[in-house]
Amino acid sequence: MSDEKGDTAQMNTTHQTQAIRVIGLELRTSNDVAMQSIPPHWQRFFAEGVLAQIPGKLSDTVYAVYTHFEHAGLNNEGLYSLIIGAQVNADAPVPVGLTHCVIPAGPRAVFEAPKGQPERIGETWHEVWSRNDLAKTFIAEYERYQADGSIDVWIGLR
Repeated sequence: MSDEKGDTAQMNTTHQTQAIRVIGLELRTSNDVAMQSIPPHWQRFFAEGVLAQIPGKLSDTVYAVYTHFEHAGLNNEGLYSLIIGAQVNADAPVPVGLTHCVIPAGPRAVFEAPKGQPERIGETWHEVWSRNDLAKTFIAEYERYQADGSIDVWIGLR
């Protein structure tokens, strides 16, 4: 059986995940202004060397967590937080200027984005939001950027 992939994102698997604690740099934004607010947030994350400031990180994998939704559990409309950072130990201290969140354990749909092409992550999100067949939780979704260039989007499911 071949595992042929097209040039667009696709849901590859569903996983049961454990809770993940992330420390990172927070942006409060909404879908109305995300295209204008999120790129400078990423620029700030890299310019300020935030990854190197995170104590107790478990790896250099970068997590971009969408959480604290204004309408948590219902939809992604209104304000939400984007926290860009790293997975940490449960007892890792939060440095001044950063924050933390916990991605709850539970089932997640995983969508692969084009490897090594973070500028195309928006295409993956368009695929995610077009999937009306998924019972999304709207609690904490995340992008995971690994050292080998792999990028995936993890969506919480009911």
